[in-house]
Amino acid sequence: MPNQGAATHGLAALLLLADSRLPAGGHAHSGGAEEACRAGLITGADDLSRFLRGRLATAGRVAAALAWSACSASASWELLDAEADARIASPAQRQASRTQGRLLVRTARRIWPSATLNDLAKALPEGSHHPIALGVAAQAAGCTPDQAAMAAAYTSVTGAATAAVRLLGLDPVTVHRVLAELPYDSVIAEQHDWSALPAHAAPALDLLAEQHLRTEVRLFVS
Repeated sequence: MPNQGAATHGLAALLLLADSRLPAGGHAHSGGAEEACRAGLITGADDLSRFLRGRLATAGRVAAALAWSACSASASWELLDAEADARIASPAQRQASRTQGRLLVRTARRIWPSATLNDLAKALPEGSHHPIALGVAAQAAGCTPDQAAMAAAYTSVTGAATAAVRLLGLDPVTVHRVLAELPYDSVIAEQHDWSALPAHAAPALDLLAEQHLRTEVRLFVS
């Protein structure tokens, strides 16, 4: 029974971490979707599905691996944060990731008070990258590394999906069907050793992020 209770607690924490209503600033970021909509790359549900699949296979895969490693404490936070930094070519995306990471740590410290989260905030006072913060928050909340990876993979696409609904007026039910059909398992299937972290690049996302930063009228921060 104690193991069952711990599993249930971890699952509840996973749901909280993956909930878009978590007050950690994620709702302000579109993951490149706003600029993609402006450029005409996303005009409907089919375009959105292709965009999300590409995002999940690249940024989502890397985020899941980093979150798994951070939750399992397989390497120091500073090392993992440097690994994350090296995998984000766009300065705008790096800034957005650190902003979200800093806000997530601030929120998580109030929900799941722990020395681990306090130590992360001290080790990386400028803000850790979001997947690192998510992995450490998941550990503090009682989640497993696999659950941390799932939360990272899921949140890597939900921001863009929600943004598309707001920007294009898409049917929310259709968009959630698109989210339900994404191959999350293919991203988090393997265990992730920090020394063999994936580095799947997405140049289009980098270009969209940099262009978005230069756009005067924006609904989303990134």
